[in-house]
Amino acid sequence: MKLYSHPISSCSRRVRLALNLKGLKYECINITSFNDPELLKVNPMGYVPALVDGTTVVSDSYAIILYLEEKYPQHALLPQDLLRKSINYQVASIVSFSIQPLQNMVLVNYIGEIVSPEEKLPWAQHHIRKGLVALEKLLVNYAGKYATGDEIYLSDLYLAPQLGNAINRFKLDMTEFPLLVKLHKVYNETPPFQQILAETDTSASNIIKLPEA
Repeated sequence: MKLYSHPISSCSRRVRLALNLKGLKYECINITSFNDPELLKVNPMGYVPALVDGTTVVSDSYAIILYLEEKYPQHALLPQDLLRKSINYQVASIVSFSIQPLQNMVLVNYIGEIVSPEEKLPWAQHHIRKGLVALEKLLVNYAGKYATGDEIYLSDLYLAPQLGNAINRFKLDMTEFPLLVKLHKVYNETPPFQQILAETDTSASNIIKLPEA
């Protein structure tokens, strides 16, 4: 099994968390350019992550994690309870589609080019905050030790890298998000998350030229 990844891609990190939690062995191939010929062979979009599992190739972190969940059932990433399962899907959707695309450094750097470099950080902070407001409200009645109970599920794989980005890279004021701050602390103290989260780049001005999905 091979995972085409980037060390500070939140999308790649959530897949690596899934692989690690399921105890799956894989080769991590770090890509530094979306024009990398090896990456383009498995994902013509040039995005990370991309997973090669034997003859199966899967791109997009959401598709990869659901593929892993169906093929490798050990350490289930979704609860059996339908309501809590739906909450996990909602968290993943908010992070994937409402936050991450608007904080992607390709877009943030483009905002800096067409508007002003000073607008890059406020742009990202605005859209991250909007998503975190929704997440704080969504999880308030479901969180336990982790986002939707006392087990690590899909929502945690999405939240852990996202909260790291919000706090470390984009310097968002988290005062209004006590539940998310508590979860961030728990993730940083939980072995499956520690190494991968430690790789988060803390530079808000870092130019990441590699798209992710």
